[in-house]
Amino acid sequence: MTDAHPADPTPPDTTPEVLRLTAFAATPEGGNPAGVVLEAGGFDDAALQAIAAEVGYSETAFLVDPAIDGDERHVRARYFSPTAEVPFCGHATIATAVALAEQRGPGPFTVETPVGPIVIETTRDGDRMLAAFTSVTPDVRVPDEGVADDLLALLGLSPADLDPRFPLLESFAGNWHPVVAVASPATFDAFAFDPAALRALMDRRGWRGTVTVMHAPAAGALDPRASVPSSAPAAPAPAAPAELEVETRNLFPVGAITEDPATGSAAASLGGYLRHLGALTPPARLTIHQGRHVGRPSLLVATIPAAGGIRVEGTATPIP
Repeated sequence: MTDAHPADPTPPDTTPEVLRLTAFAATPEGGNPAGVVLEAGGFDDAALQAIAAEVGYSETAFLVDPAIDGDERHVRARYFSPTAEVPFCGHATIATAVALAEQRGPGPFTVETPVGPIVIETTRDGDRMLAAFTSVTPDVRVPDEGVADDLLALLGLSPADLDPRFPLLESFAGNWHPVVAVASPATFDAFAFDPAALRALMDRRGWRGTVTVMHAPAAGALDPRASVPSSAPAAPAPAAPAELEVETRNLFPVGAITEDPATGSAAASLGGYLRHLGALTPPARLTIHQGRHVGRPSLLVATIPAAGGIRVEGTATPIP
């Protein structure tokens, strides 16, 4: 990762170097693997897709312009899963930023993506390089009629399984992600789905990111009114907390993959969703645990301002 990048762009008739890093790892064995190609200029869509399929990770990031107008801190990226182009990928963006910072030095980078420019800050912390991106401004919408029922049926869930504090909505911060909040930790751990059927629904709905399934702390941990007897006078509504810790499962059936161990775009979308609901008081901190169910524990931290994009931070390390 520390070798200098070639002075000339990689010719399109050769195979580019693919860096392999794991992003957002909570343990040495955790995180989400991403491919990173720092010199992808001149490769057509078919070649980029073929490389991503060969790498086999949920996403590979390609710098199709590694220095816009000669500025090495302003680059253009595209993202491909093993089967299709993805508008944005958070964990591959973190991995790309760490790889760039190792080569070009820490500091800010601007990455032009299909969803707009993403500003990334990189800093060195001892022997680690940290990176944080700020997403595009999130948007939240109600699913079309019948979509929530179809999704719950595919997950083997019913409306009674959901956490009433968090309605099923779709949230965008680069990709659209439906957010399904499950009330019971046992149900959260045990639900299952048919990958092909879920992929078909995701394709029909244009969900290019993941399906986010969340479990949040019990009501008493978020709402002081939960411990007040029903006969007591009604208490004023408490202020929403400024910090929240949740666990997510991000479903992403593509190729041999069914569940993503760490999803930066989903973390940003979840931050926008919680802000939309008023479930957090900005500036807020959201800590997300992910990847336990696929044996790759991951940790993502999102900072949620009162308006604008969501900041997601993490690190990435080379995969031997």
